[in-house]
Amino acid sequence: MFTNELALAEKAIITALDKQSIPHPESMQWMPTPFKGQWGFGSNICFQAAALEARAGKKIRVPERAQELATDIVAALGQLEGFSQILAERGYINLYIEPAAYAHRIVSTILQTQDQFGYGDTKSERVMVEYSQPNTHKAFHVGHLRNVILGGAMSNILEAAGFDTIRANYLGDIGWHVIKWIWGYLTYHHGEQPVGDVTRWMQDIYAEASQAIEADPEAETGARRMFARWEEHDPEIMALWEETRSWSLQGFDQIYATLGEQFDVFFFESEVEEPGKVIVESLIERGLAIDERPEGGPVVVKLDDLLGLDKETYRVLVVLRSDGTSLYATKEIPLAIQKFEEWNIDRSIYVIDVRQSLHLKQVFKLLELMGFEQAKECVHLSYEIVNLPGNVTMSSREGTVVFFDDLLKEALARAATIVEAKNPDLPEKTREDVARSVALGALKYPMLAVDNNKVATFDWERALDFEGQASPYIQYAHVRASSILLRSGELPSATEPSHDLAEQEVSLLEKLSQFPEEIQRSAHDYKPLHIANYAYDLAKTFTDYYLHCPVLKAESDVRAFRINLTAAARQTLANALRLLGIDAPTVM
Repeated sequence: MFTNELALAEKAIITALDKQSIPHPESMQWMPTPFKGQWGFGSNICFQAAALEARAGKKIRVPERAQELATDIVAALGQLEGFSQILAERGYINLYIEPAAYAHRIVSTILQTQDQFGYGDTKSERVMVEYSQPNTHKAFHVGHLRNVILGGAMSNILEAAGFDTIRANYLGDIGWHVIKWIWGYLTYHHGEQPVGDVTRWMQDIYAEASQAIEADPEAETGARRMFARWEEHDPEIMALWEETRSWSLQGFDQIYATLGEQFDVFFFESEVEEPGKVIVESLIERGLAIDERPEGGPVVVKLDDLLGLDKETYRVLVVLRSDGTSLYATKEIPLAIQKFEEWNIDRSIYVIDVRQSLHLKQVFKLLELMGFEQAKECVHLSYEIVNLPGNVTMSSREGTVVFFDDLLKEALARAATIVEAKNPDLPEKTREDVARSVALGALKYPMLAVDNNKVATFDWERALDFEGQASPYIQYAHVRASSILLRSGELPSATEPSHDLAEQEVSLLEKLSQFPEEIQRSAHDYKPLHIANYAYDLAKTFTDYYLHCPVLKAESDVRAFRINLTAAARQTLANALRLLGIDAPTVM
């Protein structure tokens, strides 16, 4: 918000230290100071400089020396543009800004940048986020939902932070589950076309086939014969696989459209299986992998031995089965190389279940041993399961899944009831649109408002709460701001406030100013949770302001400032919700 002014101040302070030949860090960090009649920024560079002197052997007491340095520097600086006061306080250099100027800068910046407010400068780093990763020929159930929501929000945040962000989806389109489905389709449903909910229709056939194969050895024998035909690339089986895979993809596309998700690239297991087997042979030739197939074993990479580690750390990674068939690792390696070489990515983020932590740790280390420097920038964004009401255990094999479509229908029904009760005069189409926004927000926010490595417990009452930490509460704050602005008419010209700011105005201005930093922090930590918490805190802060600071009934100058402050709050609420993949309705 005050980047240019702080950069000039930093340059002046560094110059002052250099003139005295005082050792110091290469750069400074500024932290906002608590509001005490005015806002400001503080730096502990004098403490750092004093500590460097002490480490060099100078006999000093660091706190006293820090204050001495701060006093000297402040005297040397004189007046700095943009700041009303420059003080040396307890070893810190604090720069202060008049409240009116600070308030004007925040509000005017938000109103000028609008939906780009909070976004960081463009960075030179290209990041790929791989998420969703469903299996074709099976259901899209609630077990997939947290992955998609987390990956989508993380992609939004990285993009807002300034990274060149690529959204990737890696689909499991081969394997025993596909063969079972094809066998079941040919046995019981030959010639049928998908109807209605495509993924549910696909799942029903898969569950039927799985149960039949488990119950009847002859059925399993038939499915195994089908697998042999697949391995031989039987034209009939391959053609049916391609057609039925396209049905699954159509079903997934419908779900992604509902969730507001879109991908830049789709990878498929079928495309990396054979390249993976070739890479395994090269790993054997290079001495990175050990071929135990002659003795009836698999091909393995003994990572701890290769790294000379006595303590068990990476263990053993199996890269090919004894019968020559592939595993996850067989395909993960060529996929990662494709990302590095064809997409020129600097960092690769994998949104995958926490139970795959060791597997990914092994794959990343093997890629590093293979000479890929980008492997050091591979990140596992892990997540825990979602508990649903009744603690339903999901198993696509047995058919006991909680379908995304079912959860969405219930969310829509519950949201529609609430919206109708709150605003029965809304036109039907508007009411349907609002209910949809509320329903999707209610599904997404609980997945993001808890740390991704903790189990997310979904509860309808909390998810649709208009008073607590939930998406509807945040959305309703946006609606309140929209209502004020609708009645106020055209926005006044942005001016500095001429009145003493109320406590609630101060709190709201401070919260608004934090948004750019929260985006960078969330991107750095890989934590959409930071934005989820910020959105709630901002909604709560705005609600407190709304209840205590009259806007439309205020005197002329106060009214003008508060209308603009309200518009700035509404914009920031909308921006924060958008990063979470949640709509910001204007009525509710």
